Amino acid sequence: MQSKLLLVEDDPEIARVIRDLFLTEGYEVTWATTGLEGWEDFQQDFYDLVLVDLMLPEMDGFTVCRNIRWKSDVPIIIISARKEDEDKVEGLDLGADDYIAKPFSLAELKARVESHLRRWRRYHGVQTNDNKTVYAAGLTIYWDKIKVMVHEEEVALTAKEFDLLKVLAENPERVFSKGELYQHVWQQPDADGLHTVTVHIKSLRGKLADPVKEPRFIQTVWGKGYRFIGEPL
Repeated sequence: MQSKLLLVEDDPEIARVIRDLFLTEGYEVTWATTGLEGWEDFQQDFYDLVLVDLMLPEMDGFTVCRNIRWKSDVPIIIISARKEDEDKVEGLDLGADDYIAKPFSLAELKARVESHLRRWRRYHGVQTNDNKTVYAAGLTIYWDKIKVMVHEEEVALTAKEFDLLKVLAENPERVFSKGELYQHVWQQPDADGLHTVTVHIKSLRGKLADPVKEPRFIQTVWGKGYRFIGEPL
């Protein structure tokens, strides 16, 4: 079974060695040279595993890991010259599955990639792939169709409103700051659109008939941001 890897590495010598290794082994490899490029590549295609450096231009590896984990459970392996325990802990806390310090053995890297892919395939072999989620209070989200229903009536959301709802609903009870939501949905490295997030959240709540004082879906956590509190049925 051919697997697709996303390699996010700005050092061309290291990246070519890794890419050539896995191409020789029959993998399909996409190489991104910046964190922002890697994040954009991830959103445009399906990958079985991501290899990401931490020290990257435009968007650091920690942010890449966080953004990917909001969207997917795909295995992530950090490859970095930073060997401090704090960096390893932060990377793993953000959702990475493994951490390999440079310099590293190609044989070890290959073995770890294969190990994570085996676990990933076993996991998906027993999971169902529902394309919708039904919540209490009449909300239904059709993930593949990018459609939202409230009490069996379709709600006309903009693309950004749906993306905001998707980020929140896929990470229930997790509090997202306005800056994190702006960075994820608008794909900008700098969180300078906080008012934009506020306006879109207000519009989204209005369309979902979700009052601020008694929310059923999107709750404001004062001083911190927003979280999704919908109860799946």
